[in-house]
Amino acid sequence: MDKIRFGVFLPFHIFRTEKRMQLFNRLQEVVLECERLGYYSIWLDDHLMLEKMPILECWTTLSALSSVTERIRLGTMVTCNSFRNPSLLAKISATFDNISKGRLEFGIGAGVQKKEHIAYGIPFLSSKARIERLEEAVEIIKKMWTEEKASYEGKHYTIRDAVCEPKPVQKPHPPITIGGGGEKLTLRVTAQHADRYDWGYTPSFEEYKRKLQTLEKHCIALGRSFQEIEKSRWLAGQIFIGEDRKELDEKVLQYVPVGVSLEDFMRTSLVGTPEDCNKQIRQYANLGVTHFMLYFGDLPDLRGLKLFAEKVVPKMDQTN
Repeated sequence: MDKIRFGVFLPFHIFRTEKRMQLFNRLQEVVLECERLGYYSIWLDDHLMLEKMPILECWTTLSALSSVTERIRLGTMVTCNSFRNPSLLAKISATFDNISKGRLEFGIGAGVQKKEHIAYGIPFLSSKARIERLEEAVEIIKKMWTEEKASYEGKHYTIRDAVCEPKPVQKPHPPITIGGGGEKLTLRVTAQHADRYDWGYTPSFEEYKRKLQTLEKHCIALGRSFQEIEKSRWLAGQIFIGEDRKELDEKVLQYVPVGVSLEDFMRTSLVGTPEDCNKQIRQYANLGVTHFMLYFGDLPDLRGLKLFAEKVVPKMDQTN
């Protein structure tokens, strides 16, 4: 079995109680702890606004984090294609891969939040058009990462003799994760361009297997080996891990959002002990999943993050 790797998702809204001037410092503290604990990667979301909540711009923040970390990989989960022209995004990401000494995990998606597009004056096109633009954007970005002079003429984007120097450190280019689980359009883009997929959380083992089969069909149609795409899985919508049932019951009482039923909360969350987490991981590892995304619902409290690293990750290392 290939080595299993764990990435930690750190959306900015988990720091909503922090004072604005302390937001980056608190994020930095969590990221440094992730590195100390041996997690493979951390991932930031790419949003411009969420109501009145303070949110830092994704790429600027990742650059700052790269200067205070040494080993942990740094990813976008996922950067919104609509927010930046793809040629500019190619330049930004190549620069970041150089600054971070080859630690970029490049996640990209079509964009789904209509409200922030409109607020920032960015056109929010139909789903079909946004996915068409995503596909063209990834083609442009790969060209600019790998070609001396890149040219491309598509339905939505055109570049002519675009030079992107220095190139990314990682060869042939940083790993590309395509975000989104739409089976007709997005999975086709994934099959054509992704090194890894990200569907967000799928609620059942059966649905996950069905999506795998759909992705494989797209790969066959495009003439690409399905095995070239790394299998990834969100372990749950949110993870609440505790040593015993008493601790878990306390977490449930603390973290169930107002207006959300306990039944709905439990259906989308993994509330369990380290052994409960191990069982779920092994189930998907048997399908060939080697990359797990983790969203700890009690962050920025570090106890769940630490318990998982100390009691779950070593068990997975022993089974490889």
